Amino acid sequence: MANLLNETKQYLDVVNKQPSLHTMTPVEVRELRAGQPKPLNNKTQVKNIEDQLIEVRDGASIKIRIYSPKGKGPFPIIIYYHGGGWVLNSIETCHESCQLLAAKTNSIVVSVDYRLAPEFPFPTPVYDAYDAFLWTVKNVGELNGVENQITVAGDSAGANLATVVSMMSRDLNGPTIASQFLLYPVTDLTYNTPSYNEFAEGFGLEKKDMEWFGHYYLQQETEKQNPYVAPLRAEHLNNLPPAFIKVAENDVLRDEGIAYAKRLSYSNVTVQLETAKGLIHSFFTKNEVFSEYIEKTIDQFHEFRKMNH
Repeated sequence: MANLLNETKQYLDVVNKQPSLHTMTPVEVRELRAGQPKPLNNKTQVKNIEDQLIEVRDGASIKIRIYSPKGKGPFPIIIYYHGGGWVLNSIETCHESCQLLAAKTNSIVVSVDYRLAPEFPFPTPVYDAYDAFLWTVKNVGELNGVENQITVAGDSAGANLATVVSMMSRDLNGPTIASQFLLYPVTDLTYNTPSYNEFAEGFGLEKKDMEWFGHYYLQQETEKQNPYVAPLRAEHLNNLPPAFIKVAENDVLRDEGIAYAKRLSYSNVTVQLETAKGLIHSFFTKNEVFSEYIEKTIDQFHEFRKMNH
């Protein structure tokens, strides 16, 4: 029997009256979500928020949003990749959480609007994510950041991109990443863990939704074995940055997040694994419902980073 907080039950009562993602096309879901504006909290806790366009390797431009905390700096930097199965959402989805993250950790947050599938399937979102990381490193002085204190972070598919950026930087002898902040990461695309079966429907993110995301993100079945798609498939996970990983108790992705934490630990990577009891997938960006748990999560990561930077 699922263990659900009252806030979670109330949230699911609303969500379960809506059509499932996998019953629509990406364009239909995007239009539906665009018509449901996210309630914004105007109590901005940061000094400055600025949007900028940066160029990526194929000559295209993508948007980033830079959140600067109050104070003088220089500050640690957190690069944040939003969730949405590589198909949905934008930097608006995590706007409020990124403000909180900047304010509570006294960090500059760079939120990345990577391009989405199916228009831009794998590997474009990965390259956009990595190029935004390289841009941040190159511009660390202008951002008022500290070069050797860059964290990669994200939720769901964004957490997948964060850990893939860490792997790419290791594999390419790229710039050093100080830590990873991974919220209910996608680490595999086989859809067959016990949590996939237990929470297959009725808990927000459905098993068929994840299959729908995979269908649009990947161009061929063999890509499911690629470690830059499924980090759990990587031959070795050593020499990766310390990772704070938080999974939601009632989430199809729970078990693969736990499995990834265990594999990092076996590879002598410093890991702190937390389970958000009573919560579900995507709680970190549902500020109007789960604000208390979002703040707690940020505080936990902040303590982890202080101990591991």
